[in-house]
Amino acid sequence: MDGNAFRRLRIKKGYSITQLAERTGISKSYLSYIERGLQQNPSINILTKIAQVLDCSVDDLMGETISDMTLDKEWVNLIMEAKQQGISKDEFRLWLEFNIFKKVQINNETKK
Repeated sequence: MDGNAFRRLRIKKGYSITQLAERTGISKSYLSYIERGLQQNPSINILTKIAQVLDCSVDDLMGETISDMTLDKEWVNLIMEAKQQGISKDEFRLWLEFNIFKKVQINNETKK
């Protein structure tokens, strides 16, 4: 988790940590830990709550944006295929967030 990206998004949306805590139901101290990089692996539930209030994606919170990447033809084809199969943006987003959560869990297990 990129605490700096989280902080930039929070400030860009005009929220203090106190306001964000009130709107998300997450303690100020926990949000501060995330922002300062002391908590680097918040749960998908926490990330989703924050992303909803800040009106962004979980990837944005993690400091990864589509503008940082160049999509190759294979990625474009995968996205087009998903769209043709009737997968909605919300379904795709949920799938993506689940896979990010799963990846974090696997990484945490391998560190033990």
